[in-house]
Amino acid sequence: MGTTQLEAVPEPKYWHLKTVLGEALDSEFQVGEILPNERELAARFGVARATLRQALEQLELEGRLQRRRGVGTTVAPPRVGVDVSTARHRWPAAGDDNWQAVDCAAAEPPVAVLRLLDAESDAGTGAAHVDRPVYVVRRLRATHGQAVAAEQLYVPASSVPGLVVPGTQSGTALAHRVLRELERLPLEGQDRAVELGSARADDAKELDRLPGAPVLVVTTRYLSGGRTAAVSVATYRADTCRLTFGDAGDLRIAS
Repeated sequence: MGTTQLEAVPEPKYWHLKTVLGEALDSEFQVGEILPNERELAARFGVARATLRQALEQLELEGRLQRRRGVGTTVAPPRVGVDVSTARHRWPAAGDDNWQAVDCAAAEPPVAVLRLLDAESDAGTGAAHVDRPVYVVRRLRATHGQAVAAEQLYVPASSVPGLVVPGTQSGTALAHRVLRELERLPLEGQDRAVELGSARADDAKELDRLPGAPVLVVTTRYLSGGRTAAVSVATYRADTCRLTFGDAGDLRIAS
């Protein structure tokens, strides 16, 4: 990597540094190669470490770099293609959706999810009215052997009225039972939103990311009987996945 000092430019210094570093990644480094430490890089380019960190964060956000526990900052491989098409008449796990159920338990959903489940609150108390229990199905999605997404699917009891839970039911077995029962409902459609977020500790661990790393959060409401039957919150690795929109309005992740 060269030692060119940065001249005064109209754009922010870290942004210009990002461009210089990006060119060096293309010409001097291989996929998976570990970058020099921050102190060495800052000295070579004559910038403060804070400026360097901003540039590295931008490159990570763009999928050019990866920060790995116990390894350091490495050159990222090309983004993989992962289809997240918004088929309007398919429940989670219906058909070949490439997700693997890993756990399920009854839990209290976050407030944002309660709102999506059409919860009402008691005035002055904030207490939510959602049929208990709410089953939280946890699933993982992998592509080419690499975990690219972690999902939490929130399913209230009213959506799976036929569910019977044996006392010795394992988390994985319960997840499959909840998904099968959910498919018994007539699916009327889906609403989906995508936003940039930061990896929570549990998602970061499953996706081999550091907490706070940039992620793409895809939230889906599954509609049945004029109400929200389930809510999915799927966290995708922003360094691995790229979002594109097809002609039919479907949402896709593609290379």
